[in-house]
Amino acid sequence: MFEKILIANRGEIALRVIRACKELGVRTLAVYSEADVDSLHVQLADEAICIGAAPSSESYLKIDRIMSAAEVGDVDAIHPGYGFLSENAHFAEVCESCKIKFIGPPPSAMHAMGDKNSARASARKAGVSVTPGSDGIVENEQEALKVAKKIGFPVMIKAVAGGGGRGMRASHNEANLPVAFHAAKTEAEKAFGNGDVYIEKLIVNPHHIEFQIIADSHGKTVHLGERDCSIQRRNQKVIEECPSPLLDDAMRKKMGKAAVKLAEAVGYVNAGTMEFLVDNEGHYYFIEMNTRIQVEHTITEEVYGCDLVKEQIKIAAGHHLSPHVANATPRSHAIQCRINAEDPEKNFQPSPGRIAFYYAPGGRGVRIDSHAYTGYVVPPYYDSMIAKLITVAATRESCIDRMRRALDEYYVTGIKTTVPFHSAIMRNADFRAGNYDTGFVERVMTSDTFELKPTTTRLHE
Repeated sequence: MFEKILIANRGEIALRVIRACKELGVRTLAVYSEADVDSLHVQLADEAICIGAAPSSESYLKIDRIMSAAEVGDVDAIHPGYGFLSENAHFAEVCESCKIKFIGPPPSAMHAMGDKNSARASARKAGVSVTPGSDGIVENEQEALKVAKKIGFPVMIKAVAGGGGRGMRASHNEANLPVAFHAAKTEAEKAFGNGDVYIEKLIVNPHHIEFQIIADSHGKTVHLGERDCSIQRRNQKVIEECPSPLLDDAMRKKMGKAAVKLAEAVGYVNAGTMEFLVDNEGHYYFIEMNTRIQVEHTITEEVYGCDLVKEQIKIAAGHHLSPHVANATPRSHAIQCRINAEDPEKNFQPSPGRIAFYYAPGGRGVRIDSHAYTGYVVPPYYDSMIAKLITVAATRESCIDRMRRALDEYYVTGIKTTVPFHSAIMRNADFRAGNYDTGFVERVMTSDTFELKPTTTRLHE
């Protein structure tokens, strides 16, 4: 096992990794920007080193500064979390050249699956169905139009790098294709430093289903079921659940087998996620792989009774897949709500600032992963998520009721949060019945029946 691990991230995921390390008896080194000096991951790590100014381009994305901190801190491994450098194959290669273990997949697998265009090619080669689209990168709008006419409108223009809904634009006709094409390229270049895009057929209002993969370096690869991530706003996931209310056992088995087959085909090691779209006729299509731990890994942990971050670390240290993970079976239902510092009544306008009072819900079957606390200042420079609220229960209905109760207990003042928005979703009849897809939020947000219900708890007003 490693002696000391550097966590190349911030916020709740950095805290999550620190907690896993502590349980494994591994020392931790946190890196942080000037804006994060008071963040919990800095307070709870064994050591901490400032690596730059507030913007991520001057800190969390600076490979040279992170490696300098690793050298000063004398670490033997780096955990990248999610986002930032987590899917950067060059970063993994730099770690490898410095004799520091990168806790994630090998660079070869990251090259094969981290680029969405390459991932689609790998899927085709492995015999896994993909959405119809371009054979590779689309260089200009003339080529884009040619592809779109061939596969038929509507189409989606997507960045080959990154994720989180950025670098994506839908086009429903010839007239708006050039604007959508250049908008996707510009956003991709700004967000990921790579403006390359490809085009695929837009499947209207599908289910977004992902399978959790975990593989060791000794040839053992398994999946830990699926997560339904269809509750999205502007291509950003906001609520996830495990298992999906859409899949039956036969489809779950078929899709899980395809996910494992593709992971094995590219020599994948460590944790990763195969993402699929499922249309209204039950056909599924591979769209991409996230070569890292996911934000929503929590619900898989609760349903399958495992610790994926500890498993990541153990696999990177050369251990075999733990028997309880290799043979895990689902035992409950779990839902996660991403709590963001945003004002849902003002079109989800960001709401950074000082948290005047913070009270997190608790009780049976409630888990909260958060770096927020009373007095914490939410910086404006990073993703607005301040917490992940997870509930687990024996049935989906009980899980929703528990989430509704937990949201009603959640109390944050000083900033606005998306708690009322999530509370409204938990009370929505269609969501409760499992009747939803990726277009659900847009439908309920524009309907006359949508209502943002305030939380009932009123502590210290």
